[in-house]
Amino acid sequence: MRRLREAIGLIAIAGAAALLLSGCAGGAAPAASGSATADAAFPVTIPSALGNATIDKKPTRIATWGWGATDAVLALGIVPVAIPSDDYSGGADKMPPWISDAVKKLGGPTPQILDSSAAEISVEELLKANPDVLLAPYSGITQKEYDAVTGAGIPVVAYPDAPWSTPWRDVITITGTALGMKTQAAAVLKRLDTLVSDAAAAHPEFRGTSIAYVDDDVDTFYMYLPADPRVEILEDLGFTTPRSVTDLDTKEGTFYTTVSHENLDRIDAQVIFTQAEQQSTLDEFLSSPRGQLIPAVKKGAVAAMVGAENVAAVSPTALTLPWALPTIVEKLAKATAIAKG
Repeated sequence: MRRLREAIGLIAIAGAAALLLSGCAGGAAPAASGSATADAAFPVTIPSALGNATIDKKPTRIATWGWGATDAVLALGIVPVAIPSDDYSGGADKMPPWISDAVKKLGGPTPQILDSSAAEISVEELLKANPDVLLAPYSGITQKEYDAVTGAGIPVVAYPDAPWSTPWRDVITITGTALGMKTQAAAVLKRLDTLVSDAAAAHPEFRGTSIAYVDDDVDTFYMYLPADPRVEILEDLGFTTPRSVTDLDTKEGTFYTTVSHENLDRIDAQVIFTQAEQQSTLDEFLSSPRGQLIPAVKKGAVAAMVGAENVAAVSPTALTLPWALPTIVEKLAKATAIAKG
């Protein structure tokens, strides 16, 4: 679980339908309709906390790094030439199912997998893919790595403000700008927003129901705040974050806080949303004395995502949101029925 927090920015584990891609990963947005339109967008300069990236012409060989950029490129109908390994939720090919499904759907060659196990990008490995640009708007790329890649002649689109802090919607917008596909990126976001709003409309019982998103790590109990993008999705579905959650915020992070076991009974939310890598881990928490301190857990009003793939997919991207939302909504509906029963 700690590995995933590191991989997608310490927020998380520690942040549906067939929308962008038909089925779970089909229907990607089309590429730019004409070269004249695409060329008109270039050159483009994209600022970041590490430096400005100037892209002279429409990239055709795109490399990605971090979380979400790969998904955004695929949702725009392009298969990247190189992507980071997913050592948490990826299978033997180091690609999670929403990415491998999208690659197959688009029919492009399988991307080169860049080893991200050490959370450090290898310039030598990257250069083997001969990319036109490296997209890393939501990543932990360092100034040293940025300078090394740009020094090798590859423009790098890094994060606007700080590592692992770019809002997931901005990742899609930045990617669209870098590829000369602003209009298509806006369409992707519109479809995602429609996906969530349709789910909310189908479940009016969610509106006004209080929820707490927690993660029991045995030694440390995490609770996620409204600034976390996954909590944002829950609130978009109609749920509210109760005062009992924000009152427990120790200000140790912008999107999460830790809660001591003696304070777990203060989490006064109607529904608990959580996750675990294995069902046995979840069962242990729910039946444990510490878990039973939380009123909603004691009542059984718990929605849980189980398995590495499902846990990772809760963090929204252009592909994980359509892939995971139906399951999330189904579990939330059951938990809400128990909470209000």
